[in-house]
Amino acid sequence: MTGNDAAHDIRRLIPRFDHLKWKMAAAGIVIGLVSGLLVVVYRLGIEYGTDASRWIYARIRETPWLIAPWAVAAVAAALAIAWMVGKEPMAGGSGIPQTNGVVICGLKMRWQTILPVRFVGGLLGALFGLSLGREGPSIQIGASGAQCVSHRLRGRRREDMQEHYLVTAGAAAGLSAAFSAPLSGMMFALEGVHRSFSPAILMGATAASLTADFVSKYCFGLRPVLDFGDIGQLSLEEYVWLIPLGLVAGLVGSLMNRSLLGFQTLYGKLPAWSRPMIAIAIALPVGIWLPDVLGGGSNLIDAAEHARVGLGMLCLLFVAKMLFTSTSFGSGAPGGIFMPILAVGSLAGGICGEVLHRFGDLPSDAVAVFAVCVMTGTLAASVKTPITSILLAVEMSGTLTHMLPVAAVAFVALLVSDLLRTKPIYGELLERYMRAQGMQMAIASHVGSGIMELPLEMGAIADGKRVRDVRWPSGCLIIGLRRGESEIVPRGDTRLRAGDYLVVLFSGEEEREVRPAMRRLCDARLD
Repeated sequence: MTGNDAAHDIRRLIPRFDHLKWKMAAAGIVIGLVSGLLVVVYRLGIEYGTDASRWIYARIRETPWLIAPWAVAAVAAALAIAWMVGKEPMAGGSGIPQTNGVVICGLKMRWQTILPVRFVGGLLGALFGLSLGREGPSIQIGASGAQCVSHRLRGRRREDMQEHYLVTAGAAAGLSAAFSAPLSGMMFALEGVHRSFSPAILMGATAASLTADFVSKYCFGLRPVLDFGDIGQLSLEEYVWLIPLGLVAGLVGSLMNRSLLGFQTLYGKLPAWSRPMIAIAIALPVGIWLPDVLGGGSNLIDAAEHARVGLGMLCLLFVAKMLFTSTSFGSGAPGGIFMPILAVGSLAGGICGEVLHRFGDLPSDAVAVFAVCVMTGTLAASVKTPITSILLAVEMSGTLTHMLPVAAVAFVALLVSDLLRTKPIYGELLERYMRAQGMQMAIASHVGSGIMELPLEMGAIADGKRVRDVRWPSGCLIIGLRRGESEIVPRGDTRLRAGDYLVVLFSGEEEREVRPAMRRLCDARLD
């Protein structure tokens, strides 16, 4: 190819990218419909499965000899789960780390095998009451649905950045449909999955999230999953408790991460076929004596907010939920930790509120606010997505009244988590997954070529430098630069500024090296 041909191709790429955000919006609507329907079916199956598990354990408690047929079914289910996850490792565990790996690291995702494993494995886990949430799997189901749509719409043009944008939109649709919270789904896709706020990503994620929310509300009604209802407000004098609550939330979030990763390490020393079997065996005594701990934990959030159980029971449920979630998730069974983290946080907040109510002068209606604040802070400390956590609490409560206390607790918890050097749980899980599968960054890519858009953050290596002075990775070319509403064709003497969006043309063979190298140049340095 001559230099003139290359220049023509570059000029053609830039205006096409300028219209990409509108293509993403149109595709986002289709993705929202497909992913929304998939998540609604999955959500129904998990809800019915959890209800069935509570009924089964209640019958076993009344009629102990039923343990025999339960044990046969448990062994069969455990072996089936282990076999499915062994065949499709991308469908094990939460699903959020794998989705992050697809978008950020260029991992391959096969929706044809992920979807059946997610549905069957998730339903089996729910039938035995494992403490796993549906939100993480819903995100991967939404992303898989988006990949399916991309393959149908774009034919052979697969595994490029445009498909990654669609996968991000599918992730937004998945969380939106799982929680009936479109803003949270949209923000999590940006903050927790793609970690970029370009117009193309935003348009696709917004369209998909809103469409999936419509599908979810059409099937389940207008109430969100965690409808906090009309909870009271904290007085200005009670705002003094926000900092202690943030400290508690940060400690609980860090403890939750260490517990999840620790049990996963312990399970890693056992044969793969035995891991789901151990988790299901632990579910038997839990289901008989503490059935409230089964499932994701939305019932525990409601109990913590309304103080429906005593202080001693709240403490017992807190410890049991954390440990049971760790043993369930560490086994590698398909299921998430998003909702269990929220449940553990709300229980911690309920405990704080009950202690101050009984031994201090805290009014009873403030206990619910404490539960919501610590729940939000725990999620922010564990996942390191504070904006998503705050928006989720706001959408669940249906009012902006509690945004200030919720935000204050979330950011204090995030600070505590950072001081404790707690890494984001999904980032740690992604690193472990890649090590376990031998998927280090050196894996070759089948992408022919593509484009990516990266924001340049303040304090990054490339911030303030001329284009020619930056040591760009081999295999990529800076073909465009977006600054505000303007689009610039960069030259060697063009000085880069924080807030710029770089449009990068890259070679597929170098994709896995280019992507992390570009992020090192464009992301803010923490040292």
